[in-house]
Amino acid sequence: MTDNYTLRPLAELDVSKMLDLLPQLANFNVPDRRNPKDLWESDAALLKRVAQGKTQHSYVEVIADIDNEPLGLILVTLRKELLSHAPSAHLEAIVVAPKARGLGLGKRLLTHAEQTAARKGAQSISLHVFANNVRARRLYDHHGYDSELIRAIKWLDD
Repeated sequence: MTDNYTLRPLAELDVSKMLDLLPQLANFNVPDRRNPKDLWESDAALLKRVAQGKTQHSYVEVIADIDNEPLGLILVTLRKELLSHAPSAHLEAIVVAPKARGLGLGKRLLTHAEQTAARKGAQSISLHVFANNVRARRLYDHHGYDSELIRAIKWLDD
């Protein structure tokens, strides 16, 4: 049940809690040769820039409980769509605190991200997700995301 939770913009008091939550983005079987910190450090830097008012195209919204404790966030950047260059949004990060998982907060955050992006003029929303991040992919698949591109990598030091 998500009725006891509110969505709101990031507040100054939320920043440290949300920064502490971002390492959860690497809470899956991270592929070999990948540094888990690389999965969230740039999001942490962007979150700080948003909190400091240093970016016009990105925003953070949090989901908070009845006591106003933040339990999750979305970090979104408005930008042109990769191929068509139409107005779009990119979901940089979505994360829910481990203690709040299973309550439907991820679904609510994702829906909110989509609705907010549309209100801001985006015609689509994109995201990146590792193939083996099963929990995240399940959420995106359930919400109708099309995994239309595959990014392949080959390490050249072998």
